[in-house]
Amino acid sequence: MVKESDNGVLTVTELTAGIKTLLEETFPYVSVSGEISNYKRHSSGHAYFSLKDDRSQLRCVMWRSANRKLTFEPEDGMEVLARGALSVYDVQGQYQLVAQQLKPVGAGALQAAFERLKAKLEKEGLFREEHKQALPSFPERVGVVTSASGAAIRDIIQVLRRRAPWVSIILRPAPVQGEGAAAEIAAAIEELNDHGAVDVLIVGRGGGSVEDLWAFNEEAVVRAVFQSRIPVVSAVGHETDYTLTDFAADLRAPTPSGAAEIVVRDLRELKDRSEAVLRRLCGSMTGYLDRSRQRVAAAVTSYGLRRPVDQIGQYAQFTDELTRRLADRCFHDHETRAQLVGGLAGRLQALSPLSVLERGYAVCQRASDGRIVRDADELSVDDRVNVRLRKGEAFCRVEHLHDGAETSGSAARGKRREEAPATFGLFEDSNNTEPA
Repeated sequence: MVKESDNGVLTVTELTAGIKTLLEETFPYVSVSGEISNYKRHSSGHAYFSLKDDRSQLRCVMWRSANRKLTFEPEDGMEVLARGALSVYDVQGQYQLVAQQLKPVGAGALQAAFERLKAKLEKEGLFREEHKQALPSFPERVGVVTSASGAAIRDIIQVLRRRAPWVSIILRPAPVQGEGAAAEIAAAIEELNDHGAVDVLIVGRGGGSVEDLWAFNEEAVVRAVFQSRIPVVSAVGHETDYTLTDFAADLRAPTPSGAAEIVVRDLRELKDRSEAVLRRLCGSMTGYLDRSRQRVAAAVTSYGLRRPVDQIGQYAQFTDELTRRLADRCFHDHETRAQLVGGLAGRLQALSPLSVLERGYAVCQRASDGRIVRDADELSVDDRVNVRLRKGEAFCRVEHLHDGAETSGSAARGKRREEAPATFGLFEDSNNTEPA
């Protein structure tokens, strides 16, 4: 009860505190259903909203610690069931519900939440085919994220041991339903990625209701599957059950055992394929050998191998023909060049100064420097000259010079005779027997 003052007057704070105590003691925990209105998530992580029906409304607050456990994204107009305690906000003097849990009411509400989150993630591109990774053809280590005590892990182990006994199984146990399951599943996927020794991941659980499978519809799990560097196979529930994890995974399997069949090749299948390849290889080799035998047989019966001497004779005859043609060509070229050389030699002989000497001419050269004397003016009396004849040379001394000009009258000729010495002259007239 509220304690009154001596004059029976209460302050606002005292009255509010009394009402708060009365409400918290009278309604320590309540469940309230209604439609969400004015939903707002503060930057601190706390959420503020109202629950209303057709006649009244109730202000609500949900602290960050409880808000992080939500399996869906609340929105205005959504029918929900809120559980928590009544309290009074002293500052405004308003009572409110401090919600500790919040769940959609009915399957219709869950489906609506499913569709809203699906549309959001699809818009971000988390479900696009270009982001899908191919599964390894022959994995050596298979990682599994599921409950350690569920039927799913037993089915997976049984199928893997039957189909591929050489494969190692790495289990990262995680709760697959209830509070905190989504965070555990997301953490398990991240841990196996950090582990680095897993070739492919199976994430899933056995069948159940929509509420049981809801952890695989939560945004944290979907994003962890999308961001996985290891190819992920989603195996949640039965064949007719679809979760958002199925859309984000690289491949969806109808059941956990179906996922185990997908990720590994069956030993019997591998044996059958190996035998088929071996049969094809043997057939190819047999065909190749048969074709080679036919080619050898054809070569043995060919003309070249049946009569090799004839082939050699034909090549010898062809060689002789080439030799004869080469000799004819060389002889023809020799005759042509001999005629050319003969013509050039004749022209050279005609131009040779020796030919001039053959006709009775001589070449006079100064003895001092060997220069050819073309004019009598180039010499003086007593000069030494060499006279080259057709055969041999004469070494002479000039005793008299005549410039070649004609003199008239016998007196002049007589005068020259008197002056000239009675010796042989170089330029004497060959018909004159008398000394010049």
